[in-house]
Amino acid sequence: MFSIFRKEISGFFSSMTGYIVILVFLLINSLFMWVFPGEWNIFDTGYAGLDTLFFLSPWVFLFLVPAVTMRMIAEENRLGTMELIYSRPITEREIIWGKYLASILLVLLALLPGLIYYISVYSLGETPGNLDKGGTMGAFIGLFFLASVYASAGIFASSVTDNQVVAFILAVLICFFLFMGFESFAYLPGLKKLDEFVIRLGINEHYKSLSRGVVDIRDAVYFIAVALIFNEATRLVLLSRKWRKIR
Repeated sequence: MFSIFRKEISGFFSSMTGYIVILVFLLINSLFMWVFPGEWNIFDTGYAGLDTLFFLSPWVFLFLVPAVTMRMIAEENRLGTMELIYSRPITEREIIWGKYLASILLVLLALLPGLIYYISVYSLGETPGNLDKGGTMGAFIGLFFLASVYASAGIFASSVTDNQVVAFILAVLICFFLFMGFESFAYLPGLKKLDEFVIRLGINEHYKSLSRGVVDIRDAVYFIAVALIFNEATRLVLLSRKWRKIR
């Protein structure tokens, strides 16, 4: 597993993918927070908070994370290098977890420079330090969990096709449905009695809960469970491909 992990990490930073992901994440958030005028600009609102960062980041990750994961298995299948990986003493689960851990490490590296935003806003307030520390920490944890689920969904999408573009589009659709789809379904006329249950099936409700600064173990279990489900689904896809080739 660690050999796969090291391979993916070296691939991220030798091909500039890792640097680009981190740079794009920081650039988009910085432009909306400090440069572009409007309701998201901290100077225009006069409110020293990180609401813009925590509102925009799930949408930025919605595209960035699938862009990272789209090649992980699809490219291996297209080039035929998956057979070389299978020739090593390694299981499908170890392959998936090696790639998954590499992708969430990249997410963590993208989030770490976000501490600059925290320090800036912490210092810019009329009363320096007048910032909800608990809510901010919870929101950062929520972002990490959210992007971790995106990563597992992206790897799953990459396993079902040999085309990176198709894998990217499919991953974006899955992540969008997980983030907003359940909330949309909850307000259908026939689901009024089940609306709260349906909403809690989606990512956004658990992310908002963590953003309030209340780190509930149920929210953490939800994110971990969804990631595990996608990783196991990916393993089944890899096994089915392997069986078809043996036949």
